[in-house]
Amino acid sequence: MSENRRAEVDQAIESVNFETTSYQVEFQTSLGGITLDLWPEIAPGHCKNIIGLTRIGYYDGIVFHRVIAGFMAQVGCPEGTGTGGPGYTIDAEFNDQLHEAGVLSMARTSDPNSAGSQLFLCLDRAPHLDRQYTAFGKTADDASLEALLTIGRLATDGQDRPLEEVRIETGRVIELAR
Repeated sequence: MSENRRAEVDQAIESVNFETTSYQVEFQTSLGGITLDLWPEIAPGHCKNIIGLTRIGYYDGIVFHRVIAGFMAQVGCPEGTGTGGPGYTIDAEFNDQLHEAGVLSMARTSDPNSAGSQLFLCLDRAPHLDRQYTAFGKTADDASLEALLTIGRLATDGQDRPLEEVRIETGRVIELAR
């Protein structure tokens, strides 16, 4: 069982105010930067969760453990295996946002309310995920989408793990006045 990071995350999001501030999460990966616009109007709990996890440095050093060309790139497991999380889960916030290239969404088990820290970024349109997984952001610009698509083109093994290790080196939260 992963260490429970809920108290740290709760403390890190005390100042979050979606009415006065727009938030982005920026991941510097070993293959380039990915800046993500967050969508609190459709998934506030998920947006607060990624803000909190990023602020406490949770994603720093974590590898993309699963990449499926033309589908998605997944990251957020502290063990790098796809089996770990932050020691807590959050409830689903299903919405009508389409899962298309660049969309940020939350990974989970068969239990809709089992998301924690593992997220995936869509590499192309994936209609079977619509209203089944919580979409809560998207790449902010063309450079971010291109960095993501570069990860999506990596060769993988039989378990969809990239042969070339790609990791989030650092993450940070960007605050923009509304």
